[in-house]
Amino acid sequence: MHKPAITQTPIHDVLANRWSPRAYDANKPVSQTQIMSLLEAARWAPSCFGDQPWRFVVCDKSSNPDAWQKAFDCLVPGNQTWAQHAPVLLLICANTLFGHNQKPNRWAPYDTGAATENLCLQATALGLVAHQMGGFDAEKAQAAFAVPEQFTLMAMVTVGYATAADILPDDLRERELAPRERRPLGELFFNGVWDKAIV
Repeated sequence: MHKPAITQTPIHDVLANRWSPRAYDANKPVSQTQIMSLLEAARWAPSCFGDQPWRFVVCDKSSNPDAWQKAFDCLVPGNQTWAQHAPVLLLICANTLFGHNQKPNRWAPYDTGAATENLCLQATALGLVAHQMGGFDAEKAQAAFAVPEQFTLMAMVTVGYATAADILPDDLRERELAPRERRPLGELFFNGVWDKAIV
């Protein structure tokens, strides 16, 4: 399913084509080569002091079904409805402390978000799709994957191949097929002072 963004001004195809579908083809696994490409893209994200505070736990259904099931069990029921078909689940974590001095790193969530978006854009470039989720039990995931306490669990991400929306329940299918929307540029971006629209 192809669903490019309708933009106010032209942007790169990889950016325009990145979106967050829920309909995954359960019969098409993501290869190890593709997974490593996704992680390499994340690895080269920028970060404060070059600290790279992100840590991703990769749960590939085809090579490690037990880990995949543990990750799936941490999702809220609404996400389980559709994520059951995704071949890869990722747990995204941010180190709250700088590696070089162990002081608090308030930029870690920002940097981890950048790494995750790099991964999502690389997925698009590879013909895959990715969907970032906040709907999961962070405490359960922290225990299930033995994540140290100094890490904040930021999100879970599904990765795989998109398929037709007709595999989804009615309410999710409607959302899948709905037009993509964003606020106008002038509501989000300001010209030299707060709330003065750039356009």
